[in-house]
Amino acid sequence: MTGTLTFLRVFLRRDRWIYLAFGIGTAILYVSQGWSVDGLYATQAEFDRAAAGMESNAAFIAMAGPARALNTTGGQVAWQATAFGAIVVGLMAMLIVGRHTRTEEETGRDELLRAAPVGRYATTTAALADAALASLVVGALVAASLVGYGLAVADSVGLGVGAALSGWFFAGTTLVAAQLTSSARGTYGLTGAVIGLSYGLRAIGDVSAPALSWVSPIGWYQGMHAFSGLRWWPALLLALGAVALAAAGYAVFDRRDFGAGVLAARPGPVHAGRGLRSGIGLAWRLQRPAFLGWAFGLAVAGLSFGVMGNDVDALVGDSNLSDEMIRSLGGSVVDAFYAMLIAMLAALAGGYAISSALRPAGEEDAGRVEPLLATALPRSRWLGGHVVITVAGTVVVLLLAGLGLGVSYALVTGDGGAVGRMVLDMASYLPAVLVLSALARLLHGLVPRAARAAWVGLLLVWVVMMFGEVLRLPRWLRDLSPFEHLAKVPAESFAWAPFVALSVLAVLLSVAGQVAFRRRDVH
Repeated sequence: MTGTLTFLRVFLRRDRWIYLAFGIGTAILYVSQGWSVDGLYATQAEFDRAAAGMESNAAFIAMAGPARALNTTGGQVAWQATAFGAIVVGLMAMLIVGRHTRTEEETGRDELLRAAPVGRYATTTAALADAALASLVVGALVAASLVGYGLAVADSVGLGVGAALSGWFFAGTTLVAAQLTSSARGTYGLTGAVIGLSYGLRAIGDVSAPALSWVSPIGWYQGMHAFSGLRWWPALLLALGAVALAAAGYAVFDRRDFGAGVLAARPGPVHAGRGLRSGIGLAWRLQRPAFLGWAFGLAVAGLSFGVMGNDVDALVGDSNLSDEMIRSLGGSVVDAFYAMLIAMLAALAGGYAISSALRPAGEEDAGRVEPLLATALPRSRWLGGHVVITVAGTVVVLLLAGLGLGVSYALVTGDGGAVGRMVLDMASYLPAVLVLSALARLLHGLVPRAARAAWVGLLLVWVVMMFGEVLRLPRWLRDLSPFEHLAKVPAESFAWAPFVALSVLAVLLSVAGQVAFRRRDVH
């Protein structure tokens, strides 16, 4: 274990922004559910009617979890936040463990560190400790935010403990995946599949086969019954699972070759396929896994939202908050509600657009661009291929989100025409999403070190969208969000002028970024 504490200090310094972002973000995820519920329902009778509608909706249960005490604020927080909170904390743990184990090993940096007088398990133990501390920080912030909001202390602490232990469980999962695979991408893919499977088993179990919920760590977390008869023994399942996975990870680590994985990597073909002989083909090959993941996720999100159908009046309520939302958006309650959902799905698509636009920056940081540009492949074609994939991929994920929303809405309401309408409504946000990707491309071209700051643009979009009216943010700040300039369809009529203006802005920013990249040195 020699050197473990030294590595841990370095890892903590590297991950300080991860702690901050995931800690604050997850706490907001939980406490915002209480705030939104208390603002939506003016009376307890109205709250009871909405809870009854939620409890009888199998799609809601599959999406969020078993319905318990939904006519209470604490019950709503536990129901709406635990499944997604476990996923968020699991992704954080996956990122921390993966970047300090398999990524370091894949790049060769871990081998250099091991040439020094350090213990065999030093980096692995430090990575697990880092993920465990991050999970504890997130759990503590979740509990503190709920207690500060005024919810019961014991149940709030229970939710925080469950979130932290979920992070521990998926940290152990990532450690095992890092031993089985030979690449960081494989590690993240395998761990992500386990997280997705956990959510899927929990969803099926909560709707039709309760035994399956007890196969899922997310089901164990929700089995603590916070705010509906708190019990602590399911937390032991998460703790024991985390310990077992960590032990398995160490055992496999001792028995594999350094630099390799238990699952042998499949050798590639001797000659590149026809599709890899162009900038677009190469960009598609590199971005295909991420695109498929985002496309599937947004399609499922659209399907999940659409099952609410026209039963929005009971869910939204008659409070001042809901009245303010309807007045600000215009139209009926249903139109205003779906206008918000469509904007939220478009903002999620903005996450794909930015990550795709930043993929060239990742390739440059990894040192894989210079060998390519040393061949006959010019800079313009290499970067242009990524631009095409980003734009085309953004169009597809937006349309799939709208298609999922429209299909599920049509199945619930019988309104077949809603499919086409919602697809077009989602497409109306294309220029705003492309502005976010173009900003990332401009930063990559001008200031490569600051390229990741493009995520601040998406953060601004979410803050303005969710809290602009409530916090009375100044107009100039709200106008910085490209989403603010588009019509809030279907509550408002589509407007061509802002659509065209934002499209032109996206093109100008993108072209400027590409020109800047061609004129600067790589790295």
